[in-house]
Amino acid sequence: MTATARKSLSQSPADPATRVDALDWSQITAELDSQGCAVLKGLLTPDQCHAVSALYPDDAHFRSRVVMGRHGFGRGEYKYFSYPLPDLIAQLRPALYAHLQGVANRWNEAMGIDIRYPAAHATFLKRCHDAGQARPTPLLLQYEAGDFNCLHQDLYGEHVFPLQVAILLSEPGRDFSGGEFVLTEQRPRMQSRAEVVPLAQGDAVAFAVHHRPVQGTRGTYRVNLRHGVSRIRSGQRHTVGVIFHDAK
Repeated sequence: MTATARKSLSQSPADPATRVDALDWSQITAELDSQGCAVLKGLLTPDQCHAVSALYPDDAHFRSRVVMGRHGFGRGEYKYFSYPLPDLIAQLRPALYAHLQGVANRWNEAMGIDIRYPAAHATFLKRCHDAGQARPTPLLLQYEAGDFNCLHQDLYGEHVFPLQVAILLSEPGRDFSGGEFVLTEQRPRMQSRAEVVPLAQGDAVAFAVHHRPVQGTRGTYRVNLRHGVSRIRSGQRHTVGVIFHDAK
């Protein structure tokens, strides 16, 4: 990490957990329940965004690099962080989990799924690691003009936390154009619904990983979701993904 990146991460106006706790979680929860996604405004400062983006060229922070075009995932690339995670990501992950854990448990109950998630993220990670899912999943994505991310789900193994968070590190209109976050929802016997989520630099979107409950006229039913990124028209776009389960 460069000296500038270290300074930005250590001298932010508020630590990541404080910024997470200051969000309007009643509104976020309501949007997750109604739409399957919710915007977390101003989760990171511009300096923090620049600091995380600046990590991308240094492979010492990462366990692997994926070129999406080689696997049919789209165009662009991303790198999975290695343990120990950078301090900012390591603080954000349990802080966000603590607020999303209740939503995850309520959703599972509504869908008739017996799995429940413990209050502490460390306890949930132990469950993953004991089952052989021990590789860290937080990742840093980099897109250039013409790149895109196909609709997909980030599952990685048997143990899946049903929500995740993506944070936009670049500034739309200055660093890049295009590249909107897209979520699709497939309801039984209905056409798919698309949601395009506008984000500013430092904003995050929390969203369902693979399914969520929806209340219908005949009770609660399960809908399937996928997410992706539309084509980058110009410039360069960086995003950090915070996934709460680890991978096999």
